[in-house]
Amino acid sequence: MGRESEIRVSKFGGSSVADADQMRKVRAIVEAEPTRRFVVPSAPGKRTPDDIKITDLLYRTYDAAAAGESIAPLFDQVAERYRNIVSDLGLDFDLDASLAEVHDQIRDGAGSDYAASRGEYLSGVVLSKLLDRPLIDPATMIRFDELGSFLPEETQAAVSERLGQEESGIVPGFYGALPDGRIKTFSRGGSDITGAIVSRGVHASVYENWTDVSGLLMTDPRILKGPRTITELTYRELRELAYMGATVLHDEAIFPVREAGIPVHIRNTNDPQAPGTRISRGGEDVPPADRITGIAGRKDFTIIALEKTLMNAEIGFGRRLLGVLEKHEIAWEHMPSGIDTLSIVIKSNVLSGRLDALLDEIRSECKPDSLEVIPGIALIATVGRGMSHVPGTAARLFGALAEAGINIRMIDQGSSELNIIVGVENDDFKRTVGVIYDAFVDGHKD
Repeated sequence: MGRESEIRVSKFGGSSVADADQMRKVRAIVEAEPTRRFVVPSAPGKRTPDDIKITDLLYRTYDAAAAGESIAPLFDQVAERYRNIVSDLGLDFDLDASLAEVHDQIRDGAGSDYAASRGEYLSGVVLSKLLDRPLIDPATMIRFDELGSFLPEETQAAVSERLGQEESGIVPGFYGALPDGRIKTFSRGGSDITGAIVSRGVHASVYENWTDVSGLLMTDPRILKGPRTITELTYRELRELAYMGATVLHDEAIFPVREAGIPVHIRNTNDPQAPGTRISRGGEDVPPADRITGIAGRKDFTIIALEKTLMNAEIGFGRRLLGVLEKHEIAWEHMPSGIDTLSIVIKSNVLSGRLDALLDEIRSECKPDSLEVIPGIALIATVGRGMSHVPGTAARLFGALAEAGINIRMIDQGSSELNIIVGVENDDFKRTVGVIYDAFVDGHKD
């Protein structure tokens, strides 16, 4: 593919559009590369640690309107933030008409999704003027059904048709529309999904995700000081890490670009020369340089452990157990099993106020010999396609945890050998991450 036919889609996160100085960096990045033709902005994020994100202010504005209170004190903060950005950028246009429309719609009962989406929309209005590119409202392309479920194929067809008419454009992230035209948002962080949808729709050569870190780190820097940056990983590895808590890229943003074979490049707006992290489908069958790619985890799970003699010979046992969960509308995360044992791992908050009734029905339907509840469990996933290529990976991991005196309450390894998940006490979460990292990353020091 020649450079004249390349298209890059560049999504900029909240920190990248937090104020006028950050938006100048966006302009410099976009103008430095002519193939960056479509830009997907988030709502302005925090300027300082104690600042408030625009999206949060808009949610609070909606709450005030729903409670019948004046929205002026809250919305004025939103309006002032945008006016300052426009003024500091020296842009010669009046944003007041757009601000007034948003104010009136929220005041008159527009839904919470509409309110929350206006941060991205107003960012798009400003960047459209700053970059001199057309604003393309995603509500005309990104589609949800009457129940609010995303319609991927209808959306991709509409995006391809609409954006095929443009050489470039600004597409605000985070939202689309219901069949009746009302605004519907993705979950928080959903601008990543918009960027992926746009990338697939325009057959992008790469989807750039610009944020405030120089790529995806091997683990959370709030847990472990100075973890290495991951330079290359696959979609499958990213999916595992994102699901387990890595937050640089929304986990649902993987699917549109993975399906189309479009690589993702995570870059730092504040350090555009840094190599960042490149995510691709290519190389999934090629052994990587490192045995593991990353470590991620989450706290506050509950394990429901069942034991029953000859469980493996009892036809329908698993179906009955899952049927009980379905009846109670409870989703499970993992299900490790043995010959006569089976454990269900569930988010603890899901079980709040429902555990006793669930256990009673499990006893009635499955008649286990024993039933144990283990709350306060943290799950840590060690992820890497290299693990299947090197003997002794599991032995190194479990040996390191044993030497550190960490009690493992659960082990789960997928058939792909892409990851090993261990369950430990919540109190051992940070220490477990550190022990695993030290076991596999040479030369690491706290």
